[in-house]
Amino acid sequence: MTTYRVAEAAEILGVSDDTLRRWVEAGKVAASSVDGRSTIAGEDLAELAESLADGRDPDPDRAAAVSARNRLTGIVVRVKQDTVMAQVDLICGPYRVVSLMSAEAADELGLRPGVRAVASVKSTNVVVERP
Repeated sequence: MTTYRVAEAAEILGVSDDTLRRWVEAGKVAASSVDGRSTIAGEDLAELAESLADGRDPDPDRAAAVSARNRLTGIVVRVKQDTVMAQVDLICGPYRVVSLMSAEAADELGLRPGVRAVASVKSTNVVVERP
């Protein structure tokens, strides 16, 4: 069985270590202790990741504290590009973010699968930039 340390699991989910620890303490995700370190089973982490992606946040107060402008660090998984426009797909923690931009902007940013990028989300617009 695959297990993850809290810090690894938090990074995968795109939340802070402290947030994930609070979810463990509140019983929103199961954890066990190995050599004094908390670990989360891969299956439990996958279930939590799916619930986050489906919009079922285990910490509803967290959503209220997020500002209107959000920056999500992730990895580019796909770029579809023609001569004018590009569609850039990113995975940012538990979220899939899609941005449409000019092909020129995608080229200037060097966006391609495997590249780390930041999606800046405001309303219905997604701006992608390199960290």
